[in-house]
Amino acid sequence: MANEILAREPNYLEYQGKHKGIAGWLLTLDHKRIGLMYLMAIMVFFFVAMTLGVLMRLEMLTPGETIMKPQTYNSVFTLHGVIMVFLFIIPAIPAVFGNFFLPIQLGAKDVAFPRLNLFSWYLYILGAILAVASLFSGSGAADTGWTFYVPYSIRSAQNVTMTTMAAFVLGFSSIVTGLNFVVTIHRLRAPGMTWFRMPLFAWGLYATSWIQVLATPVIGITLALIMLERFLGIGVFDPALGGDPILYQHLFWIYSHPAVYIMILPAMGVVSEILPTFARKDIFGYKQIAISSLGIAFIGYLVWGHHMFVSGMSDASRIVFSLLTFLVAIPTGVKIFNWVATLYKASIKFSAPFYYVLAFIFIFSIGGLTGLVLGALATDIHVTDTYFVVAHFHYVMFGGMGIMFFATMHYWFPKMFGKMYSEKIAIIACTQIIIGFNMLYFPMFIMGYMGMPRRYYDYLPQFQGWHILSTVGSWILVTGIVFMFGNLLYALLKGPKAPDNPWGGTTLEWRIKGLPTLENFEEIPVVTGGPYVHDRPTYIMHPSKEIQHTNGDAKKAEKEGVSH
Repeated sequence: MANEILAREPNYLEYQGKHKGIAGWLLTLDHKRIGLMYLMAIMVFFFVAMTLGVLMRLEMLTPGETIMKPQTYNSVFTLHGVIMVFLFIIPAIPAVFGNFFLPIQLGAKDVAFPRLNLFSWYLYILGAILAVASLFSGSGAADTGWTFYVPYSIRSAQNVTMTTMAAFVLGFSSIVTGLNFVVTIHRLRAPGMTWFRMPLFAWGLYATSWIQVLATPVIGITLALIMLERFLGIGVFDPALGGDPILYQHLFWIYSHPAVYIMILPAMGVVSEILPTFARKDIFGYKQIAISSLGIAFIGYLVWGHHMFVSGMSDASRIVFSLLTFLVAIPTGVKIFNWVATLYKASIKFSAPFYYVLAFIFIFSIGGLTGLVLGALATDIHVTDTYFVVAHFHYVMFGGMGIMFFATMHYWFPKMFGKMYSEKIAIIACTQIIIGFNMLYFPMFIMGYMGMPRRYYDYLPQFQGWHILSTVGSWILVTGIVFMFGNLLYALLKGPKAPDNPWGGTTLEWRIKGLPTLENFEEIPVVTGGPYVHDRPTYIMHPSKEIQHTNGDAKKAEKEGVSH
Protein backbone atom coordinates (compact mmCIF):
# COMPACT_ATOMS: atom_id res chain seq x y z
CA MET A 1 0.00 0.00 0.00
CA ALA A 2 1.40 3.39 -0.97
CA ASN A 3 1.49 5.84 1.92
CA GLU A 4 2.18 9.06 0.07
CA ILE A 5 1.65 10.79 -3.23
CA LEU A 6 4.59 11.04 -5.59
CA ALA A 7 5.04 14.77 -6.12
CA ARG A 8 4.47 16.13 -9.59
CA GLU A 9 6.03 19.29 -10.93
CA PRO A 10 5.15 22.05 -10.87
CA ASN A 11 3.69 22.63 -7.40
CA TYR A 12 1.01 25.23 -6.82
CA LEU A 13 3.55 28.04 -6.25
CA GLU A 14 5.35 27.32 -9.52
CA TYR A 15 2.31 26.60 -11.68
CA GLN A 16 1.88 28.88 -14.70
CA GLY A 17 -1.42 28.48 -16.48
CA LYS A 18 -3.31 30.77 -18.82
CA HIS A 19 -2.14 33.88 -16.94
CA LYS A 20 1.44 34.72 -16.01
CA GLY A 21 2.98 36.74 -13.19
CA ILE A 22 0.70 38.78 -10.96
CA ALA A 23 -2.32 38.00 -13.16
CA GLY A 24 -1.70 34.33 -12.43
CA TRP A 25 -2.51 35.18 -8.81
CA LEU A 26 -5.25 37.79 -9.20
CA LEU A 27 -7.22 35.59 -11.62
CA THR A 28 -6.41 32.22 -10.07
CA LEU A 29 -9.07 29.65 -9.22
CA ASP A 30 -6.68 27.53 -7.14
CA HIS A 31 -7.93 27.39 -3.57
CA LYS A 32 -4.35 27.38 -2.23
CA ARG A 33 -3.37 30.60 -3.99
CA ILE A 34 -6.61 32.26 -2.90
CA GLY A 35 -5.79 31.23 0.67
CA LEU A 36 -2.37 32.84 0.37
CA MET A 37 -3.87 36.04 -1.06
CA TYR A 38 -6.19 36.15 1.95
CA LEU A 39 -3.16 35.62 4.18
CA MET A 40 -1.25 38.56 2.70
CA ALA A 41 -4.24 40.91 2.93
CA ILE A 42 -5.21 39.81 6.44
CA MET A 43 -1.65 40.29 7.70
CA VAL A 44 -1.60 43.87 6.42
CA PHE A 45 -4.83 44.74 8.21
CA PHE A 46 -3.79 42.90 11.35
CA PHE A 47 -0.71 45.11 11.66
CA VAL A 48 -2.80 48.24 10.95
CA ALA A 49 -5.28 47.30 13.70
CA MET A 50 -2.45 46.34 16.07
CA THR A 51 -0.83 49.74 15.51
CA LEU A 52 -4.12 51.47 16.33
CA GLY A 53 -4.37 49.37 19.51
CA VAL A 54 -0.87 50.41 20.60
CA LEU A 55 -1.74 54.07 20.01
CA MET A 56 -4.81 53.65 22.24
CA ARG A 57 -2.66 52.15 25.01
CA LEU A 58 -0.17 55.02 24.70
CA GLU A 59 -3.02 57.49 25.10
CA MET A 60 -4.19 55.69 28.25
CA LEU A 61 -0.68 55.74 29.76
CA THR A 62 -1.48 58.97 31.67
CA PRO A 63 -4.71 60.75 32.69
CA GLY A 64 -5.76 63.57 30.37
CA GLU A 65 -4.47 64.11 26.85
CA THR A 66 -1.29 62.14 26.11
CA ILE A 67 -0.89 61.78 22.33
CA MET A 68 -4.35 62.44 20.80
CA LYS A 69 -7.59 64.39 21.16
CA PRO A 70 -10.81 62.77 22.46
CA GLN A 71 -12.45 62.74 19.00
CA THR A 72 -9.38 61.10 17.50
CA TYR A 73 -9.41 58.49 20.25
CA ASN A 74 -13.05 57.62 19.47
CA SER A 75 -12.23 57.16 15.78
CA VAL A 76 -9.10 55.11 16.55
CA PHE A 77 -10.90 52.61 18.78
CA THR A 78 -13.76 52.34 16.25
CA LEU A 79 -11.37 51.56 13.40
CA HIS A 80 -9.34 49.23 15.65
CA GLY A 81 -12.50 47.26 16.42
CA VAL A 82 -13.88 47.22 12.86
CA ILE A 83 -10.58 46.13 11.30
CA MET A 84 -9.73 43.55 13.96
CA VAL A 85 -13.20 41.98 14.03
CA PHE A 86 -14.33 42.15 10.40
CA LEU A 87 -10.96 42.08 8.59
CA PHE A 88 -8.90 39.80 10.83
CA ILE A 89 -10.64 37.76 13.51
CA ILE A 90 -13.71 36.57 11.56
CA PRO A 91 -12.02 35.66 8.25
CA ALA A 92 -8.48 34.72 9.36
CA ILE A 93 -8.56 30.96 9.97
CA PRO A 94 -11.49 30.03 7.65
CA ALA A 95 -10.42 32.21 4.73
CA VAL A 96 -6.70 31.42 4.91
CA PHE A 97 -6.30 27.90 6.28
CA GLY A 98 -9.82 26.72 5.48
CA ASN A 99 -9.32 27.67 1.86
CA PHE A 100 -5.86 26.13 1.73
CA PHE A 101 -6.35 22.87 3.62
CA LEU A 102 -10.05 21.95 3.70
CA PRO A 103 -10.13 20.46 0.16
CA ILE A 104 -6.85 18.63 0.80
CA GLN A 105 -8.08 17.19 4.10
CA LEU A 106 -11.26 16.02 2.38
CA GLY A 107 -9.34 14.44 -0.51
CA ALA A 108 -10.79 16.92 -3.04
CA LYS A 109 -9.08 18.76 -5.89
CA ASP A 110 -10.62 22.15 -5.03
CA VAL A 111 -13.59 23.76 -3.33
CA ALA A 112 -17.04 23.27 -4.84
CA PHE A 113 -17.22 26.75 -6.42
CA PRO A 114 -13.72 28.01 -7.35
CA ARG A 115 -14.99 31.18 -9.06
CA LEU A 116 -17.16 32.11 -6.08
CA ASN A 117 -14.08 31.54 -3.94
CA LEU A 118 -12.12 34.13 -5.90
CA PHE A 119 -15.16 36.45 -5.86
CA SER A 120 -15.24 36.26 -2.04
CA TRP A 121 -11.62 37.46 -1.94
CA TYR A 122 -12.45 40.47 -4.13
CA LEU A 123 -15.42 41.28 -1.90
CA TYR A 124 -13.07 41.14 1.09
CA ILE A 125 -10.64 43.54 -0.61
CA LEU A 126 -13.49 45.90 -1.59
CA GLY A 127 -14.77 45.97 1.99
CA ALA A 128 -11.25 46.59 3.28
CA ILE A 129 -10.75 49.48 0.83
CA LEU A 130 -14.01 51.07 1.97
CA ALA A 131 -12.99 50.74 5.64
CA VAL A 132 -9.62 52.41 5.00
CA ALA A 133 -11.12 55.05 2.69
CA SER A 134 -13.52 56.11 5.46
CA LEU A 135 -10.46 57.49 7.28
CA PHE A 136 -9.73 59.99 4.55
CA SER A 137 -13.13 60.93 3.13
CA GLY A 138 -16.10 62.94 4.28
CA SER A 139 -15.93 64.25 7.83
CA GLY A 140 -13.51 61.56 9.05
CA ALA A 141 -13.60 58.01 10.38
CA ALA A 142 -16.60 56.73 12.29
CA ASP A 143 -16.50 57.32 16.05
CA THR A 144 -19.36 55.06 17.15
CA GLY A 145 -17.40 51.98 18.26
CA TRP A 146 -17.47 48.82 16.16
CA THR A 147 -21.05 48.10 17.31
CA PHE A 148 -22.49 51.23 15.56
CA TYR A 149 -25.10 51.70 18.29
CA VAL A 150 -28.03 53.95 17.46
CA PRO A 151 -29.16 56.67 17.83
CA TYR A 152 -25.58 58.01 17.90
CA SER A 153 -24.54 56.24 14.68
CA ILE A 154 -27.53 57.87 12.95
CA ARG A 155 -26.80 61.39 14.17
CA SER A 156 -22.98 61.41 14.25
CA ALA A 157 -21.41 63.85 11.80
CA GLN A 158 -18.54 61.43 11.16
CA ASN A 159 -18.36 59.19 8.07
CA VAL A 160 -20.39 56.33 9.54
CA THR A 161 -22.02 55.40 6.22
CA MET A 162 -18.82 54.31 4.49
CA THR A 163 -17.68 52.29 7.50
CA THR A 164 -21.02 50.46 7.76
CA MET A 165 -20.92 49.88 4.00
CA ALA A 166 -17.50 48.26 4.46
CA ALA A 167 -18.89 45.88 7.09
CA PHE A 168 -21.90 45.21 4.81
CA VAL A 169 -19.66 44.16 1.88
CA LEU A 170 -17.44 42.06 4.16
CA GLY A 171 -20.56 40.22 5.28
CA PHE A 172 -21.23 39.12 1.70
CA SER A 173 -17.67 37.80 1.46
CA SER A 174 -18.30 35.78 4.63
CA ILE A 175 -21.59 34.36 3.29
CA VAL A 176 -20.01 33.26 0.00
CA THR A 177 -17.13 31.55 1.79
CA GLY A 178 -19.47 29.75 4.20
CA LEU A 179 -21.73 28.55 1.37
CA ASN A 180 -18.70 27.25 -0.53
CA PHE A 181 -17.42 25.29 2.46
CA VAL A 182 -20.82 23.72 3.26
CA VAL A 183 -21.22 22.43 -0.30
CA THR A 184 -17.60 21.27 -0.45
CA ILE A 185 -17.97 19.24 2.76
CA HIS A 186 -21.28 17.74 1.65
CA ARG A 187 -20.33 16.89 -1.93
CA LEU A 188 -16.56 16.54 -2.33
CA ARG A 189 -15.41 14.22 0.46
CA ALA A 190 -13.16 11.42 -0.77
CA PRO A 191 -14.62 7.90 -1.17
CA GLY A 192 -14.89 6.26 2.21
CA MET A 193 -14.70 9.55 4.16
CA THR A 194 -17.89 9.35 6.18
CA TRP A 195 -18.94 12.23 8.43
CA PHE A 196 -17.17 10.70 11.42
CA ARG A 197 -13.97 10.17 9.47
CA MET A 198 -13.56 13.85 8.66
CA PRO A 199 -10.73 15.72 10.37
CA LEU A 200 -12.01 17.86 13.25
CA PHE A 201 -10.78 21.02 11.54
CA ALA A 202 -13.36 20.28 8.83
CA TRP A 203 -16.04 19.88 11.53
CA GLY A 204 -15.11 23.28 12.98
CA LEU A 205 -15.35 24.88 9.54
CA TYR A 206 -18.66 23.12 8.87
CA ALA A 207 -20.29 24.50 12.03
CA THR A 208 -18.83 27.93 11.35
CA SER A 209 -20.02 27.94 7.74
CA TRP A 210 -23.65 27.41 8.75
CA ILE A 211 -23.39 30.38 11.11
CA GLN A 212 -21.91 32.48 8.31
CA VAL A 213 -24.70 31.54 5.92
CA LEU A 214 -27.62 31.92 8.35
CA ALA A 215 -26.56 34.72 10.71
CA THR A 216 -24.59 37.13 8.52
CA PRO A 217 -27.62 38.33 6.49
CA VAL A 218 -29.08 39.71 9.74
CA ILE A 219 -26.16 42.09 10.27
CA GLY A 220 -26.25 43.00 6.57
CA ILE A 221 -29.90 44.07 6.80
CA THR A 222 -29.24 45.90 10.08
CA LEU A 223 -26.33 47.91 8.69
CA ALA A 224 -28.33 48.70 5.55
CA LEU A 225 -31.10 50.08 7.78
CA ILE A 226 -28.57 52.38 9.47
CA MET A 227 -27.60 53.78 6.09
CA LEU A 228 -31.26 54.27 5.16
CA GLU A 229 -31.89 55.97 8.50
CA ARG A 230 -29.04 58.42 7.85
CA PHE A 231 -30.15 59.23 4.29
CA LEU A 232 -33.95 58.91 4.37
CA GLY A 233 -34.89 59.14 8.06
CA ILE A 234 -37.22 56.13 7.85
CA GLY A 235 -37.53 55.85 11.64
CA VAL A 236 -36.84 52.17 12.31
CA PHE A 237 -34.30 52.82 15.05
CA ASP A 238 -34.42 56.60 15.66
CA PRO A 239 -36.55 57.28 18.78
CA ALA A 240 -37.18 60.84 17.58
CA LEU A 241 -39.11 59.36 14.64
CA GLY A 242 -40.86 56.66 16.65
CA GLY A 243 -38.14 54.04 16.14
CA ASP A 244 -36.72 51.65 18.73
CA PRO A 245 -32.94 51.75 19.45
CA ILE A 246 -33.26 48.55 21.51
CA LEU A 247 -34.43 46.79 18.33
CA TYR A 248 -31.07 47.67 16.79
CA GLN A 249 -29.25 46.03 19.70
CA HIS A 250 -31.28 42.85 19.25
CA LEU A 251 -30.60 42.70 15.52
CA PHE A 252 -26.90 43.50 15.94
CA TRP A 253 -26.25 40.86 18.60
CA ILE A 254 -28.37 38.20 16.85
CA TYR A 255 -25.47 38.17 14.40
CA SER A 256 -22.58 39.37 16.50
CA HIS A 257 -22.81 36.76 19.21
CA PRO A 258 -22.83 33.85 16.73
CA ALA A 259 -19.92 35.74 15.13
CA VAL A 260 -17.95 34.90 18.26
CA TYR A 261 -18.29 31.26 17.25
CA ILE A 262 -17.39 32.05 13.62
CA MET A 263 -14.14 33.24 15.18
CA ILE A 264 -13.52 30.47 17.69
CA LEU A 265 -14.85 27.22 16.17
CA PRO A 266 -12.22 27.00 13.40
CA ALA A 267 -9.56 27.76 16.05
CA MET A 268 -10.91 24.91 18.18
CA GLY A 269 -10.77 22.70 15.09
CA VAL A 270 -7.06 23.44 14.74
CA VAL A 271 -6.51 22.57 18.42
CA SER A 272 -8.07 19.20 17.65
CA GLU A 273 -5.59 18.78 14.77
CA ILE A 274 -2.45 19.80 16.64
CA LEU A 275 -3.01 17.89 19.90
CA PRO A 276 -3.22 14.33 18.45
CA THR A 277 -0.27 15.08 16.17
CA PHE A 278 2.06 16.11 18.98
CA ALA A 279 0.56 13.68 21.52
CA ARG A 280 1.18 10.78 19.10
CA LYS A 281 -2.25 9.26 19.79
CA ASP A 282 -5.82 9.38 18.56
CA ILE A 283 -7.82 12.27 19.98
CA PHE A 284 -9.98 11.39 22.97
CA GLY A 285 -13.73 11.56 22.31
CA TYR A 286 -13.66 12.30 18.55
CA LYS A 287 -17.45 12.11 18.07
CA GLN A 288 -18.14 14.21 21.16
CA ILE A 289 -15.78 16.95 19.95
CA ALA A 290 -17.35 16.88 16.48
CA ILE A 291 -20.92 17.07 17.79
CA SER A 292 -19.97 19.74 20.37
CA SER A 293 -18.97 22.04 17.47
CA LEU A 294 -22.52 21.83 16.15
CA GLY A 295 -23.86 22.24 19.69
CA ILE A 296 -21.88 25.44 20.24
CA ALA A 297 -23.06 26.78 16.88
CA PHE A 298 -26.72 25.96 17.63
CA ILE A 299 -26.86 27.35 21.17
CA GLY A 300 -24.81 30.35 20.03
CA TYR A 301 -27.82 31.53 18.02
CA LEU A 302 -29.93 31.79 21.16
CA VAL A 303 -27.83 33.75 23.66
CA TRP A 304 -27.52 37.21 22.11
CA GLY A 305 -29.58 38.82 24.86
CA HIS A 306 -26.82 38.48 27.47
CA HIS A 307 -25.24 41.57 25.86
CA MET A 308 -28.36 43.52 26.84
CA PHE A 309 -29.03 42.68 30.50
CA VAL A 310 -29.04 46.38 31.49
CA SER A 311 -30.99 47.59 28.44
CA GLY A 312 -34.38 47.32 30.15
CA MET A 313 -35.56 43.90 28.96
CA SER A 314 -37.98 41.93 31.15
CA ASP A 315 -36.76 39.83 34.07
CA ALA A 316 -38.10 36.66 32.40
CA SER A 317 -36.05 37.38 29.27
CA ARG A 318 -32.91 38.03 31.28
CA ILE A 319 -33.30 34.76 33.20
CA VAL A 320 -33.79 32.76 29.96
CA PHE A 321 -30.78 34.37 28.26
CA SER A 322 -28.65 33.84 31.35
CA LEU A 323 -29.58 30.14 31.47
CA LEU A 324 -28.80 29.68 27.78
CA THR A 325 -25.46 31.41 28.28
CA PHE A 326 -24.50 28.88 30.92
CA LEU A 327 -25.59 26.04 28.61
CA VAL A 328 -22.97 27.12 26.04
CA ALA A 329 -20.35 26.16 28.61
CA ILE A 330 -21.35 22.47 28.30
CA PRO A 331 -20.16 21.74 24.72
CA THR A 332 -17.19 24.05 25.29
CA GLY A 333 -16.28 22.10 28.43
CA VAL A 334 -16.58 18.85 26.45
CA LYS A 335 -13.85 20.11 24.13
CA ILE A 336 -11.56 21.31 26.93
CA PHE A 337 -11.79 18.05 28.90
CA ASN A 338 -11.31 15.90 25.79
CA TRP A 339 -8.24 17.90 24.78
CA VAL A 340 -6.72 17.46 28.23
CA ALA A 341 -7.64 13.76 28.24
CA THR A 342 -5.85 13.36 24.90
CA LEU A 343 -2.61 14.37 26.63
CA TYR A 344 -3.01 11.75 29.37
CA LYS A 345 -0.23 9.12 29.05
CA ALA A 346 0.71 10.55 25.65
CA SER A 347 4.19 10.53 24.09
CA ILE A 348 4.24 14.30 23.72
CA LYS A 349 6.58 16.04 21.30
CA PHE A 350 7.07 19.61 22.50
CA SER A 351 7.23 22.11 19.65
CA ALA A 352 6.11 25.68 18.91
CA PRO A 353 2.57 24.81 17.66
CA PHE A 354 2.01 22.66 20.75
CA TYR A 355 3.13 25.46 23.11
CA TYR A 356 0.67 27.84 21.44
CA VAL A 357 -2.12 25.28 21.93
CA LEU A 358 -1.30 24.92 25.64
CA ALA A 359 -1.38 28.73 25.91
CA PHE A 360 -4.74 28.78 24.12
CA ILE A 361 -6.31 26.26 26.51
CA PHE A 362 -5.13 28.29 29.53
CA ILE A 363 -6.08 31.73 28.16
CA PHE A 364 -9.37 30.68 26.62
CA SER A 365 -10.38 28.98 29.87
CA ILE A 366 -9.91 32.32 31.66
CA GLY A 367 -11.95 34.03 28.95
CA GLY A 368 -14.71 31.43 29.19
CA LEU A 369 -14.94 31.46 32.97
CA THR A 370 -15.07 35.27 33.11
CA GLY A 371 -17.81 35.03 30.49
CA LEU A 372 -19.89 33.20 33.07
CA VAL A 373 -19.38 36.17 35.40
CA LEU A 374 -20.91 38.35 32.69
CA GLY A 375 -23.61 35.77 31.99
CA ALA A 376 -24.80 35.78 35.62
CA LEU A 377 -27.39 38.51 36.18
CA ALA A 378 -26.18 39.73 39.57
CA THR A 379 -22.50 40.15 38.67
CA ASP A 380 -23.16 41.44 35.14
CA ILE A 381 -24.98 44.50 36.49
CA HIS A 382 -21.87 45.52 38.42
CA VAL A 383 -19.23 44.95 35.73
CA THR A 384 -21.13 45.64 32.50
CA ASP A 385 -19.62 48.42 30.35
CA THR A 386 -16.42 48.35 32.39
CA TYR A 387 -12.90 47.24 31.51
CA PHE A 388 -13.91 43.78 32.77
CA VAL A 389 -15.83 43.35 29.51
CA VAL A 390 -12.82 44.58 27.49
CA ALA A 391 -10.58 42.03 29.21
CA HIS A 392 -13.06 39.16 28.74
CA PHE A 393 -13.58 40.07 25.08
CA HIS A 394 -9.85 40.07 24.33
CA TYR A 395 -9.18 36.87 26.28
CA VAL A 396 -11.80 35.11 24.14
CA MET A 397 -11.19 36.83 20.79
CA PHE A 398 -7.46 37.48 20.65
CA GLY A 399 -6.50 34.95 23.31
CA GLY A 400 -8.64 32.40 21.49
CA MET A 401 -8.62 33.05 17.75
CA GLY A 402 -5.46 35.21 17.68
CA ILE A 403 -3.25 32.77 19.59
CA MET A 404 -4.57 29.87 17.51
CA PHE A 405 -3.93 31.81 14.31
CA PHE A 406 -0.28 31.95 15.37
CA ALA A 407 -0.37 28.23 16.24
CA THR A 408 -1.90 27.42 12.85
CA MET A 409 0.76 29.46 11.06
CA HIS A 410 3.50 27.46 12.76
CA TYR A 411 1.76 24.10 12.31
CA TRP A 412 1.04 24.33 8.57
CA PHE A 413 3.89 26.66 7.55
CA PRO A 414 6.10 23.75 6.32
CA LYS A 415 3.32 22.38 4.11
CA MET A 416 2.27 25.80 2.79
CA PHE A 417 5.74 27.08 1.91
CA GLY A 418 8.08 24.10 2.05
CA LYS A 419 10.41 25.84 4.53
CA MET A 420 11.24 25.38 8.21
CA TYR A 421 11.53 28.18 10.74
CA SER A 422 13.82 28.36 13.77
CA GLU A 423 12.14 26.30 16.48
CA LYS A 424 14.13 28.03 19.23
CA ILE A 425 13.14 31.55 18.13
CA ALA A 426 9.52 30.45 17.67
CA ILE A 427 9.34 29.19 21.28
CA ILE A 428 10.99 32.37 22.62
CA ALA A 429 8.50 34.53 20.68
CA CYS A 430 5.59 32.38 21.94
CA THR A 431 6.74 32.87 25.55
CA GLN A 432 7.02 36.62 25.05
CA ILE A 433 3.58 36.82 23.44
CA ILE A 434 1.93 34.94 26.32
CA ILE A 435 3.64 37.10 28.98
CA GLY A 436 2.79 40.32 27.14
CA PHE A 437 -0.79 39.24 26.51
CA ASN A 438 -1.54 38.51 30.16
CA MET A 439 0.26 41.66 31.33
CA LEU A 440 -1.78 43.70 28.87
CA TYR A 441 -5.26 42.33 29.50
CA PHE A 442 -5.39 40.81 33.00
CA PRO A 443 -5.08 44.23 34.74
CA MET A 444 -8.25 45.18 32.88
CA PHE A 445 -10.22 42.61 34.90
CA ILE A 446 -9.03 44.37 38.06
CA MET A 447 -9.77 47.84 36.68
CA GLY A 448 -13.23 46.71 35.63
CA TYR A 449 -13.92 45.28 39.07
CA MET A 450 -12.81 48.63 40.54
CA GLY A 451 -15.27 50.48 38.27
CA MET A 452 -13.15 51.75 35.35
CA PRO A 453 -15.65 52.30 32.49
CA ARG A 454 -14.70 51.12 29.00
CA ARG A 455 -14.43 53.35 25.90
CA TYR A 456 -13.45 56.35 28.02
CA TYR A 457 -10.74 58.70 26.81
CA ASP A 458 -9.78 59.77 30.36
CA TYR A 459 -9.77 58.20 33.83
CA LEU A 460 -9.26 58.93 37.51
CA PRO A 461 -5.68 58.87 38.89
CA GLN A 462 -6.44 55.78 41.00
CA PHE A 463 -6.37 53.66 37.81
CA GLN A 464 -3.07 54.95 36.44
CA GLY A 465 -0.85 52.20 37.89
CA TRP A 466 -2.93 49.50 36.22
CA HIS A 467 -2.94 51.41 32.93
CA ILE A 468 0.84 51.72 33.03
CA LEU A 469 1.17 47.97 33.64
CA SER A 470 -1.26 47.26 30.80
CA THR A 471 0.55 49.57 28.39
CA VAL A 472 3.94 48.03 29.16
CA GLY A 473 2.34 44.64 28.50
CA SER A 474 1.26 45.87 25.06
CA TRP A 475 4.88 46.70 24.24
CA ILE A 476 6.00 43.20 25.24
CA LEU A 477 3.16 41.61 23.25
CA VAL A 478 3.81 43.61 20.09
CA THR A 479 7.55 42.95 20.30
CA GLY A 480 6.85 39.22 20.55
CA ILE A 481 4.48 39.33 17.56
CA VAL A 482 7.03 41.19 15.42
CA PHE A 483 9.71 38.74 16.56
CA MET A 484 7.47 35.81 15.61
CA PHE A 485 6.61 37.11 12.14
CA GLY A 486 10.25 38.06 11.58
CA ASN A 487 11.21 34.44 12.22
CA LEU A 488 8.58 33.19 9.76
CA LEU A 489 9.59 35.74 7.12
CA TYR A 490 13.26 34.80 7.44
CA ALA A 491 12.30 31.12 7.10
CA LEU A 492 10.26 31.92 4.00
CA LEU A 493 13.22 33.69 2.35
CA LYS A 494 16.23 31.73 3.63
CA GLY A 495 14.96 28.87 5.76
CA PRO A 496 15.99 25.25 5.20
CA LYS A 497 13.77 22.95 3.15
CA ALA A 498 11.04 21.38 5.27
CA PRO A 499 10.56 17.61 5.50
CA ASP A 500 7.37 16.26 3.95
CA ASN A 501 5.87 15.54 7.38
CA PRO A 502 7.95 17.28 10.07
CA TRP A 503 5.40 16.74 12.87
CA GLY A 504 4.30 13.18 12.09
CA GLY A 505 0.75 14.25 11.18
CA THR A 506 -1.76 11.64 10.00
CA THR A 507 -4.33 13.65 8.02
CA LEU A 508 -4.24 13.78 4.23
CA GLU A 509 -2.25 17.00 3.79
CA TRP A 510 0.75 15.36 5.49
CA ARG A 511 0.61 12.39 3.08
CA ILE A 512 1.51 14.66 0.16
CA LYS A 513 5.17 14.61 -0.80
CA GLY A 514 6.55 18.16 -0.92
CA LEU A 515 4.23 21.08 -1.62
CA PRO A 516 0.72 20.32 -2.91
CA THR A 517 0.37 20.26 -6.68
CA LEU A 518 -2.21 22.27 -8.59
CA GLU A 519 -5.00 19.71 -8.13
CA ASN A 520 -3.64 18.35 -4.82
CA PHE A 521 -3.81 14.66 -5.75
CA GLU A 522 -2.68 12.61 -8.71
CA GLU A 523 -5.67 10.38 -7.99
CA ILE A 524 -8.43 10.88 -5.43
CA PRO A 525 -7.55 8.80 -2.32
CA VAL A 526 -9.82 6.24 -0.68
CA VAL A 527 -10.35 6.61 3.07
CA THR A 528 -10.47 3.43 5.11
CA GLY A 529 -10.30 4.71 8.70
CA GLY A 530 -10.27 7.61 11.13
CA PRO A 531 -8.03 10.65 10.67
CA TYR A 532 -5.75 10.44 13.75
CA VAL A 533 -4.53 6.82 13.81
CA HIS A 534 -0.75 6.63 14.29
CA ASP A 535 -0.16 2.86 14.32
CA ARG A 536 -1.48 1.91 10.85
CA PRO A 537 -2.39 3.67 7.59
CA THR A 538 -6.00 4.71 7.07
CA TYR A 539 -5.73 6.13 3.54
CA ILE A 540 -5.19 4.38 0.22
CA MET A 541 -3.33 7.04 -1.73
CA HIS A 542 -3.27 5.31 -5.13
CA PRO A 543 -6.71 3.73 -5.39
CA SER A 544 -6.28 2.58 -8.99
CA LYS A 545 -3.32 0.46 -7.88
CA GLU A 546 -4.77 -0.80 -4.62
CA ILE A 547 -8.52 -0.79 -4.90
CA GLN A 548 -10.99 0.54 -7.43
CA HIS A 549 -11.85 4.07 -6.39
CA THR A 550 -15.51 3.75 -5.39
CA ASN A 551 -17.40 4.08 -2.16
CA GLY A 552 -18.51 0.47 -2.44
CA ASP A 553 -14.92 -0.78 -2.53
CA ALA A 554 -14.01 1.44 0.39
CA LYS A 555 -16.73 -0.33 2.37
CA LYS A 556 -15.34 -3.65 1.21
CA ALA A 557 -11.93 -2.59 2.57
CA GLU A 558 -13.59 -1.87 5.91
CA LYS A 559 -15.05 -5.37 6.11
CA GLU A 560 -11.60 -6.81 5.42
CA GLY A 561 -10.33 -5.17 8.59
CA VAL A 562 -8.43 -2.21 7.15
CA SER A 563 -10.65 0.38 8.81
CA HIS A 564 -10.05 1.97 12.17
